[in-house]
Amino acid sequence: MINNDAHLSEKLFADDIPQVPTRNGYGEGIVLAGEENPNVVALCADLTDSTRVDAFKKKFPERFIQMGVAEQNMATVAAGLGVTGKIPFISSYATFSPGRNWEQIRTTICYNDANVKIAGHHTGVSVGPDGATHQATEDIAIMRALPNMRVIVPCDAIEARKATMAAAHIWGPIYLRFAREKTPVFTTEETPFAPGRAQILWESKKPEVLIVGCGPLLYEALCAAHDLEKEKIGSIVVNCHTVKPLDERVIVDLAQRTGAVVTVEEHQVAGGLGGAVAEALARHKPTPIEFVGMRDTFGESGTPQKLLEKYGMGAKYIIAAVHKVYKRKK
Repeated sequence: MINNDAHLSEKLFADDIPQVPTRNGYGEGIVLAGEENPNVVALCADLTDSTRVDAFKKKFPERFIQMGVAEQNMATVAAGLGVTGKIPFISSYATFSPGRNWEQIRTTICYNDANVKIAGHHTGVSVGPDGATHQATEDIAIMRALPNMRVIVPCDAIEARKATMAAAHIWGPIYLRFAREKTPVFTTEETPFAPGRAQILWESKKPEVLIVGCGPLLYEALCAAHDLEKEKIGSIVVNCHTVKPLDERVIVDLAQRTGAVVTVEEHQVAGGLGGAVAEALARHKPTPIEFVGMRDTFGESGTPQKLLEKYGMGAKYIIAAVHKVYKRKK
């Protein structure tokens, strides 16, 4: 049973479900944010096309700054803009920003609580042939640990646009995480999006496990929940797009209802969404938990689907994790 309030796509499990990269949603969102507020500016590290900032550059050339291959300088310039009334969005591949410029983000942006939005692109192993050097699988962890930093991981292109626009209205540092590959668009324009609020996308009549996910892999979690119904294992699937601050009340309440939890993310299981959920449960309601994600390893070159399979992040691996935690619960 799908939560009727979620307004999910009518083609949710169809073969022809639309597929669009979440980075496209960022490109659309930053233009809309620029139309709403003349203080929105964009900085990019020589990757305007790949990070989808080219549309903003064309529409607002006077508000676009091409920083070149200088991610550390980009962060410090943005920090200055962010404390003087502007709303800068900085864009690069996540292995470079926040990977290469983490210290500048820490000291010039977070320490000063500068109003900067950091868009990390090409995240997870689904970057594909670019290989391990360009596959950011540690970025949630390193950003989540920073004081004053919010972390948002949109699940599809529509939610990516909403998250980008919402970020422009929130004061302070925000990390937005986007993927390169086309992924299913399973939310709609009517699907609610509120930063900091976890959202139930799927709820069985008799749920026995809670699946908490973020990013495009959330679609695999929904497919897993659908297949688990055939095995008479009910579940709740939660879109935890805001990894920090985590919606602890919802997560803990649902964990208490189900008695078992599986987290799903295209990221290292250490320090990411799984770590955040485990920390919350340890504090408030210790619960059996299993993690789906990268397990202390780098990625490699390959097609996105083959890499997701190799590293155990598809629907069948989510189902296997559910079976494992379900046995522990029993």
